[in-house]
Amino acid sequence: MVVTVQFDQAKARVAAGTTLFALADQLDLRVTSSCLGQGRCRECLVEVTRGMDQLTPPTEAELHLGGGFRLACQARVRGADGEVRCRRLRRGTLQIEQSAVALPSLTRQRAVDPAVRRAGHRIVLDSTEIARSTGPILGLAIDLGTTTVVMRLVDLETGQILATEALENPQRFAGSNVLARVQYDTTHRGQLLRRTLVGYLTHALEALDHDCRSIYEVTVAGNPVMRDLFFGLDVRGLGQMPFRSITEHKYLAGKRPSTSLAISGRRSRLPIHPRARVYGLPLVGCHVGADTAACLLAIDMATEQRTVALMDIGTNTELVIGHGHRIHAASCPAGPAFEGGAIECGMPALEGAVEHVRMDGRGHTELAVIGGGQPVGICGSGLIDVLAELLASRRMNHLGRLTDRSHRFVLDAANQVYLTEQDISHLAQAKAANTAGLHLLPRNFGIPLDAIEVFYLAGGFARRLNLDSARHIGLIPDLPDERIVQVGNASLEGATLALLSMSARRTLEALVKTIDHIELETMADFVHFFTEGVQFMPVASDRCGSIP
Repeated sequence: MVVTVQFDQAKARVAAGTTLFALADQLDLRVTSSCLGQGRCRECLVEVTRGMDQLTPPTEAELHLGGGFRLACQARVRGADGEVRCRRLRRGTLQIEQSAVALPSLTRQRAVDPAVRRAGHRIVLDSTEIARSTGPILGLAIDLGTTTVVMRLVDLETGQILATEALENPQRFAGSNVLARVQYDTTHRGQLLRRTLVGYLTHALEALDHDCRSIYEVTVAGNPVMRDLFFGLDVRGLGQMPFRSITEHKYLAGKRPSTSLAISGRRSRLPIHPRARVYGLPLVGCHVGADTAACLLAIDMATEQRTVALMDIGTNTELVIGHGHRIHAASCPAGPAFEGGAIECGMPALEGAVEHVRMDGRGHTELAVIGGGQPVGICGSGLIDVLAELLASRRMNHLGRLTDRSHRFVLDAANQVYLTEQDISHLAQAKAANTAGLHLLPRNFGIPLDAIEVFYLAGGFARRLNLDSARHIGLIPDLPDERIVQVGNASLEGATLALLSMSARRTLEALVKTIDHIELETMADFVHFFTEGVQFMPVASDRCGSIP
């Protein structure tokens, strides 16, 4: 008896007893593993999207997994006819990161002023010698997203970007949102989430054409849960009121001068120089984390005199409004839908992702695919286009129901890429959290939405976002194009600035201490605006007070 297995885009007829790891090898698909398929490293994660019952039950080595994930070396095909579909965690060059817009912090001439310097044959970190070498002095900036992780390798002497790499966050087996990860980490021993992430980062680093031991400093941006998990901290406090990192508790109690973190390369377990420093950017407060802080550094919020807003769209969307020295920040727990999570054909903006969709009046659908090949799935910008086109063509109503009652819209039948009504429901709820924030934070700040002079739109897919589509479904405010600046992954840009400039790092440390964190969920109208936001319609400007 044989089973048909679709592994990524490859198909094969597989005999009973074959592991998915062995099948991947036969199909020339590389699955991440440090133990060569012996079940010890727990890195060979695959997501099974169909036919889990056609595989052997999870072994003891897989008891930590959930949500349709298996270890490829442990999952064997059963001896029965059927079909299995599975895929590796995706990795590749994130297309939307390749060209930065004119961010304020990048248009200013900023001298390369890293913490690590060369003094003859000596490599000095701050004022301490950490190595002797005539080789390159490299640094690494990491943006730890709940769904996607991006890292950038930089020459610390010239400021030149040497490589940018992205991968799906391998911690997804513990849940798609930060609270699920907190729950997992506090109920499982052994720091499995940290070990899994570090293992994948290690493989990605070692695949680069550079000596990892020449990396002497790493800067890490991410939401509080992702950052603290990476540094091996207890994250229980981030899963219960008042939702604060252990570093924030200690900072507020006067027991530490900042919420930033620093450990050695050896303690980080990354394959970098053992005496390197790994620096975690400071947090803003509660679930507004170091990723938001990095974004604010990238847009140069510290010197901004206009009324500006920043919206960093992601699994945990952050919204910031500032005018002069007054800054308010809030988080909107949107979930992973717009990053491709919880969507049947969703994926990050990697090669094979549908990034743009157009429909004509005759029902023809035109797809733009990253890399120009066949579509594999849909990334955030593509999902927003699909929703807008379905709404404009009246194939979907404002409640997210498909009007032909098919419960599924097919974008590419040959490659089985489609959007279901359940997917649309997930996207509607993610949008609703953002919409509530767009109404409540400006009102709390004392301004209408249309008083915002510059609206920075950040996030993994924001660089490729069609503004008309985003406005049409109500994901962003109904502001004119000239006020909206699409900055893409500003968190990575900010982490890079903190890596290259100690003066920028000092500016950031001071800035985060001036920001007021606002808890939107405690406001009386939050449920009202959330419920309103589930509908797909433009966000009208609020009419409220002026800047005090």
